[in-house]
Amino acid sequence: MATKVLLVNTAAETVQEARQLTPHGFELIVAPPGSADYAAALADTEYLLGNVDRMDDDFYRSAPRLRLVQLFSAGYNHVDLEAARRAGVPVANNGGANSRAVAEHTILLMLAVYRRLVPQHEMTSGGRWRGNQPMPTFYEMHGKTLGIIGLGTIGKRVARIAAGGFDMRIQYNDIVRLSEDTEDALDVRYRLLPELLHTSDIVTLHVPLTRLTRTMISAAELGYMQPHAVLINCSRGPVIDFPALHDALSNGRIAGAGLDVFPAEPPSPSEPVLSLDNVVLTPHLAGASRETRVKQTRNAFDNVLRVSRGERPLWVVPELRDMALRA
Repeated sequence: MATKVLLVNTAAETVQEARQLTPHGFELIVAPPGSADYAAALADTEYLLGNVDRMDDDFYRSAPRLRLVQLFSAGYNHVDLEAARRAGVPVANNGGANSRAVAEHTILLMLAVYRRLVPQHEMTSGGRWRGNQPMPTFYEMHGKTLGIIGLGTIGKRVARIAAGGFDMRIQYNDIVRLSEDTEDALDVRYRLLPELLHTSDIVTLHVPLTRLTRTMISAAELGYMQPHAVLINCSRGPVIDFPALHDALSNGRIAGAGLDVFPAEPPSPSEPVLSLDNVVLTPHLAGASRETRVKQTRNAFDNVLRVSRGERPLWVVPELRDMALRA
């Protein structure tokens, strides 16, 4: 009997990629969470690909043969890690599949804020050609100091693009401090968080959402930033205290923000930050690209094959890397 792989992401392009990459001897079942086909497939599924909001103890009991949960996302704050540990089922994220897309989107938001892209678009599309009203102030990224909070796979890509393309000076803060040799190779320098916030022209966030990072940027942290500074967030919305951010943006304590993520998604139309003219907003699509989709699916089946050979999977989330696996 073929080994069952359950794909819960039913987007047509993802399904097509998955069908092309499914190895011989494996049966791909496509079913969204909550469907009858999904419930029926769980009993015999050994590998689950994609994101399921509810993976508690009941979920693992309903999937007694499950050997791997392979997420398509980098974030895993929705995962019940202790339930996975009790079940002995490793949970792996996407292995940096979206890192290039997120890094490019991060640079996009920096440029959009600095060049006032949205007001320019609205002015032009509304027939208000330049010269018909006072020109906004634009800035160049060249030579600016970029502070990266979270220097993982995405943060490193942002650093390389910013330094190589814009000659920016790069400083970082991370719970894992690099060796001096590695810092020299990347041309980055470690800074304490208040120091980084106070001395950066642009601050960009690339941290997972954990109990330590939730609202890590609040009124106190925003108070360290300079009035001309810009804040970019393509990580997770709750790492920023949004009322504090609105206050800082409204009162000129920082100059602008580029946001791809929000504390509640989708954000309420009444969210005050949405009405500000010094922010650029995108709908949590920083990691979306055709290339990301291919890499996510390839990484997923790489892990499926590793586990099927009796090897440990790659990219297991840090909290579960020491766990004993289900027999």
